[in-house]
Amino acid sequence: MDYAGSEMLGPDNAIWDDGEWVSWSELDYHFQQQQFRERYPDADLSLIPIFEDLLATAEDYFHLTGRHLQVYGDIGELYGAITYGIRLHRNYAQGSDGKLGNDFVEVKTITPFKRNDVVELNMSRNFSKVLIVKISADFEVSGRLIGRRALPKSKKDRVLLDWAQFDDSHPS
Repeated sequence: MDYAGSEMLGPDNAIWDDGEWVSWSELDYHFQQQQFRERYPDADLSLIPIFEDLLATAEDYFHLTGRHLQVYGDIGELYGAITYGIRLHRNYAQGSDGKLGNDFVEVKTITPFKRNDVVELNMSRNFSKVLIVKISADFEVSGRLIGRRALPKSKKDRVLLDWAQFDDSHPS
């Protein structure tokens, strides 16, 4: 007999399939995994609940206290890993935040409390793409992946990037 936790499976909480009981929660889990795979084809599916929980925690904390947690950079990096398939480097790695194929990627996050949609990028770092992630005041997350060659030219080590200057279809 199959058990889900301490609860016995039967017609009240499961369906009979191919000679065994399958719980509704197991079916829900597989359905959710299928939806995740369709929405995020390059994602490590185990990261999605962490991303969603971290974003929800940041939003709940803000609504409860009026203050922000210092987690938005991590949310931006997880978004890049899930949405674009970026393989993140260890924390505080020098040069870039992760890799996408053969490209090193720098992730810059626009936080929901920021007064403008501008990020500062250190051009002396080792990257070939930059992902700008925007977390809106409503805690909606979106991103724009930009190739280094498409960035504004500057003789300085630092350049300011405005979200509005790049659209979703910007060439990488």
